Amino acid sequence: MTDPMPRPLSEIASYHAHVYFDGAQARALAARLREQIAARFAVRLGQWHEHAVGPHVAPMYQVAFDQAAFARLVPWLMLNHAGLSILIHPGTTNPRRDHIRDGLWIGRPRALLADRLPEHTDTPDQPGEVNTQPDPEAVI
Repeated sequence: MTDPMPRPLSEIASYHAHVYFDGAQARALAARLREQIAARFAVRLGQWHEHAVGPHVAPMYQVAFDQAAFARLVPWLMLNHAGLSILIHPGTTNPRRDHIRDGLWIGRPRALLADRLPEHTDTPDQPGEVNTQPDPEAVI
């Protein structure tokens, strides 16, 4: 099903990447990926969720970033995801659509619990304050 009119890019306030892991080995890969992201990109790294939370049925952490970071971070994740599943989605005023319909997957898609996501919020998620200190010499 498609919308009758194209939606403007101005709807997107930020992006999220959810990095999923199951078990000790995948968690170690996720931790290494997190370190590599922090060394290369100005993003907001969210807390570790060791158990399913919200619509996510597996442990994960979130990386929030602005539109300017998308063009470099997402291709880098495509090449360096270490076999982990990563959901990339926009942040608009419709979190359910953002996660379920408008997201893209790197690696194996995971199940999401759509009924745990609101269809509308008054304001979209912002990228938040950057909490990484990228090394300008890091190879991207």
